[in-house]
Parts: sequence; structure tokens; C-alpha cells
Amino acid sequence: MKVPRALTIAGSDSGGGAGIQADLKTFAALGVHGMSAVTAITAQNTKTVTMIHDIPVEIVREQIRVVVEDIGVDAVKTGMLHTVEIISAVADELGKINAPIVIDPVMIAKSGARLLREDAVNTLIEKLIPLATVITPNAREAEALAGTEIKDVDDQKKAAEKISSLGPKAVVIKGGHVNGREAVDILYYQGEFKIYVEERIDTKNTHGTGCTFASAIAAQLAKGYSIPEAVQTAKEFVTSSIKYSLAIGGGHGPVNPTGKVVKEAEKFRVIENLRNAVKIIEESDWMADFIPESKSNLVMAIEDPEGLEDVAGIPGRIVKVDGKAKASSCPWFNSSKHVASAVLTLMKYYPNLRSAINIKYNEEVISAAKKLGYVITSYDRREEPPEIKHVEGKTIPWGVKTALEKIGWRAPDLIYHLGDWGKEPMVILFGEDALTVLEKLEKISKTMRDNR
Repeated sequence: MKVPRALTIAGSDSGGGAGIQADLKTFAALGVHGMSAVTAITAQNTKTVTMIHDIPVEIVREQIRVVVEDIGVDAVKTGMLHTVEIISAVADELGKINAPIVIDPVMIAKSGARLLREDAVNTLIEKLIPLATVITPNAREAEALAGTEIKDVDDQKKAAEKISSLGPKAVVIKGGHVNGREAVDILYYQGEFKIYVEERIDTKNTHGTGCTFASAIAAQLAKGYSIPEAVQTAKEFVTSSIKYSLAIGGGHGPVNPTGKVVKEAEKFRVIENLRNAVKIIEESDWMADFIPESKSNLVMAIEDPEGLEDVAGIPGRIVKVDGKAKASSCPWFNSSKHVASAVLTLMKYYPNLRSAINIKYNEEVISAAKKLGYVITSYDRREEPPEIKHVEGKTIPWGVKTALEKIGWRAPDLIYHLGDWGKEPMVILFGEDALTVLEKLEKISKTMRDNR
């Protein structure tokens, strides 16, 4: 199977947020083998760029040459090209390559440091931009290239047409620097405009957005997608990278190209853990005794969950069939409200307690848990404030917080309540994962039998 190959020709960001570091993360996240030709070494963090060291031109050339000669490339992305000499050398080498070229005309860093010398702008326009398959300036860079002010979408379109006259096949004017409730990017390709709109995420942690966007386009082109398709994927990808951005350092934190990949991988691990737990449940001779009238659900959240959609459970819950416990269906996400809500609330205080099961209340359960040394607490649903009781989804978070307060905010193993008018008494057992929760429940079951 052919592996898509993409080459980034850009500067190194010592803070890891932009430049070749962001490019290679993006390539990897999108399933492309990434290669690099480093053009400059920068000393920078989230606040500032303190030093720039340009790599000797012949070394820049040689990095490109040897990669192309042996490995080959399916797409190229350029970023920081600081000097006239480096731009000229890169243009010479790219003129020999038959592959899509994505140019991110990096001019100014997020901190304000100049990453393209003023005397190099004309060389960029004359030698490199005509080679571009796609060029991806932000609004400020587009203003410099087009010689026009950009305030809105119409201005973006006008600038795109002007930049197109410089020779690239396609122009994308990014809208991150243009005011508005949404981030709007404009693609001008084959004489037509295409508009890409995504939510504008309110965060200062946007370092590396331009690098990530251009690299995502290059990755998709390397895989054989059309320019409009590549831009669409890149737009969605960079929005996701901003959503999962990292609040590190004292300035503009970096976007996170691998954020969604890590989250999806974590979801697989959660499902695997729950599937193994379900197997134990269905093979057990003790689980059926704990299923309440309202049925049980076993849930587990990913790390850093954002909401119920990041908590997996059993759709249809766990039921009793012929004296045995049976999962109604296979584990999946957003399959529980009450038990999942309890986990999400507890994780605000104890992020490692990511799993729980609800079971039938009786005194034997509480007595066995006490004998095992479990941390036990409770709340009284009769004390629930009216403003909580009459709002869907408020009871469980209130109950968990009330129960935690009773024990000095210690990490609980078990929280219970004795019910209310029309509400069944219930026990919720917590643990680090679904298998740990079942281990605790099996110990409770064994202790109950021993006590009898």
C-alpha cells in the first residue's frame, strides 16, 4: 500500500506550537508520512521570538534534494522562509518537483516578530507564489500581498482575485483575523469562490493555526483529494485543533493537531473496557441480584470529557432475564443520563473516577461496603431545593455535590439516596474504570454472602 508523503519546508519553533513541529503533527494526525527541510531555527515561547538563526542555503537545498531523490513527495508545504536567498533556493528546488505545493506566506509571528524580512517579500511574489497550487494567507498577509485592506468577506474576495493574478492555481484567504461571529475562509479557484464557515472559538490559544491549516491542505492533496475537498477538511481540522488547544505558557498557547486523534483513541479504549465488563456481568451469578426496578447502567467516561457524549454506557441498560443479568445492547456513547451525569460531576473533583454503576439499594449493600472499608456517603432527595427538583438534569449533580460535602470532599466509593415520592432508592458505585467498578461490586456481593 502506498504511503502518502508530504514535505514541510519551514522554520523550527522551539515552543512546539508552530513551524515544522505543528506541520509534522498535522501530517501524522491525517495519516501522512511527514518529512522536513528546516529553513531556520527560532528561539521562541508562547510570548515572544527572541532569536532567529537562518540555516545555510546549501543545507536547505540538500534537505529537499535528498528527500525527493530517495523517498519522493506527494505534496509540499512551505512556511517560514526568512530571506531572499532561502526563498530563491526553495523555489529552485520546488521547480523540479511534480507535486502539489501549498504556500503559507508566513510574515509575522503571533507575538509580532517578523518571520519574513521586508526585502524578501518581492522575491516571494516573483519566484515562489507562481509555483503554488494553493496559497493560504491570513487577512494581514493578504493585505500585504494584494495591497488592499480587508475588513469583511467582500474584501477577502477582492484580495483573493488580486493574489490569484500572481500565479497560484488557488487562493485561500483565511478569516481568523477578520471580525465576525464565525471564522470565514474564502477559496478562489478556477474563477469561482467557495466559502467555508466554522464556529469562532473564543480562546487566545491559537498559535500555529496557519501552519496547521496549510499542512492539512497539503496532507489531503498528498492523498489525492481535490483542492476544494482538501480545503474543506483543513478548515474542519484546524477548528478541531483550536477546540483542543493547549493552555500552556503565559502567552498564546498552541493549537493541538493531535487532540481529536487522542480523544478518538481514548474512546476506543473506553469501549473495550466496557465490553470486557459486560462479559463479566453476563457470565456472573451475582449481578442480577443488584438490578433495580429502573434497571442498571454501567458507564465510563473518556479523560477530560466535555459532556454526556463523551461518556459510554449500555443503550437500553442492563436488565434481568431468566435470573441472569443481560446487557440490552453493545456499549456506546451518550447512552446514559443519570449515571453518566453522576460521573461527570464527580470527575470535576476526582478526574480519575471515570466509571460508575447504579444498583438496587438495601441495607446489606451499605453494611458490606462499610465492612470493606469503602468511603460511603449519601444525600436526601427530600431536601432537594425546588429550583433543582423541577429542572431536568439538575438532581444528580446536586446530589453528588451534597454527598461530597458531607464527607469533607473526599473521594467516594459509593453514594446512595433513599428515594423520594415516586423515586426508587438507589446506590451508585464508582471506580477508575468499568472493570474496577465491577471488582468492587463483586467484593460487596461476596461479603454479603459471607455475612449471611
